[in-house]
Amino acid sequence: MESAALNRRGPVSGIAARVRGADSALLARVAFALLCLGFAVGYFVYPTYPNYDSYYSLLWGREVLDLEKPFFEGFRVPTEHPLAIAVGMALALLGEAGDRVWIAITLASFLVLVWGVYRLGRIAFTPLVGAIAAALLLTRFDFAFLAARGYVDVPYMALVVWAAVLEAERPRRGWPVFAMLALAGLLRPEAWVLAFLYFVWMSLRATWGERVRYAAMGAVAPLVWAAVDGVVTGDPLFSLHYTSSSAEELGRQRTLSEIPSALPFFFASLVKVPVLAGALAGIVIAGLLTPRRMVMPLVLLVTGVGTFVLIGLAGLSVIERYLIVAALALLVFAAVAIGGFTMLRPGRARTAWMVAAGLLVLYGFVFTATRVNLNRFQNELSFRGDAHVALAAVLRDPQVQEGLRCGPLTVPNHKLVPDSRWILDLGRNRVLPRADADAPIPARGVALYVTTRFALFKQGFTDPKDSALIQVPPVGWTRVATSDFYAAYVRC
Repeated sequence: MESAALNRRGPVSGIAARVRGADSALLARVAFALLCLGFAVGYFVYPTYPNYDSYYSLLWGREVLDLEKPFFEGFRVPTEHPLAIAVGMALALLGEAGDRVWIAITLASFLVLVWGVYRLGRIAFTPLVGAIAAALLLTRFDFAFLAARGYVDVPYMALVVWAAVLEAERPRRGWPVFAMLALAGLLRPEAWVLAFLYFVWMSLRATWGERVRYAAMGAVAPLVWAAVDGVVTGDPLFSLHYTSSSAEELGRQRTLSEIPSALPFFFASLVKVPVLAGALAGIVIAGLLTPRRMVMPLVLLVTGVGTFVLIGLAGLSVIERYLIVAALALLVFAAVAIGGFTMLRPGRARTAWMVAAGLLVLYGFVFTATRVNLNRFQNELSFRGDAHVALAAVLRDPQVQEGLRCGPLTVPNHKLVPDSRWILDLGRNRVLPRADADAPIPARGVALYVTTRFALFKQGFTDPKDSALIQVPPVGWTRVATSDFYAAYVRC
């Protein structure tokens, strides 16, 4: 039973509450519109480009448009995501500009995610809790940076959160939730677990005919993913097998005993220590005061942690990004700790809560001010755009174009392969990483090298196993073009 200290609405207070609710909704829409405007300005001020994995989705989409079978294997090639390839097909029709439109889509997805977190906090608790949860998300710069780099994790998060919002608005909503989870399941397989759990939930009060329909909707994503893998590689479970072997090669696997210790470390990295502390307090508070309201955020938290554990048990990569849905739930609970006093009637308890929340906010502000380096984020964003422009300038140099007629382009490692292929519209055998010990280095063609310190850390030496010789121009090759971050050598 929920606490008697919670607000109770009589005839008059109910009207007042509706007026306040309308005012808060209008304020939220205005704030969201301003946020969209700010992101639109940032899109042009800091022109970023897709990350390594996303560029491959664009390349695979272009290969499908060219009626070629996409190639999912190769030196450190990422795992495919069917929905990302479908989007890549559409954007490939735009030519080279498709990569910037990809960024626009992920930034828009992040904005949809922010609104979804607000809606989830508002529905589950109060408008203030929703607003604080959205604000916390905006101040976790790592999430926005994922959007600026075009990670598919961002639209995945948006789809999962909105599935939760739709279900919270109307329990057992049915096909709209299944549709959201199906799209999410074509970006990340963790959504398959969510779809299965939702199938179980929907089946509790359903007829057998309805259960069959629910099972069919829940199975869409894994069946499509298996079909894509099967058609392209002949192995319907290719993505599982390939991702497991890649995780082992990159050293991203964790044993079952290591996962519990990794959880708090990853959560602290994602949401930062003050928010994590507030979230733990918020979980306790919500459990004591409003156990029924906390159900949906708690489901996201528990399933997010559960799928993370399953990923580790399956021998796949265990990295902090795979806890992002659970981290979003923590933001909502942290917002409960800060703004949940609005669920209480005026009195000493509410006043004490407001004071404690103020102290928590002060702690978070001091923690952030003493640790966050905004210049680092600015440098990172600037580099993403400047490096792409510098790379395109070198690759389009007339002497480089002439050299490509003599042989393929080689780059230090896997990092610059998809960017170069996208810019030059080259096939997979025309851009080769010198770090691949299993492939012979061509005697002729174009060799690209990274030249500045910052770029070397980002794109030159990214794996300690790579030989330093990948950055040493061989004898007999002539430097023909340079830019701020790269130099190209040719031999014909």
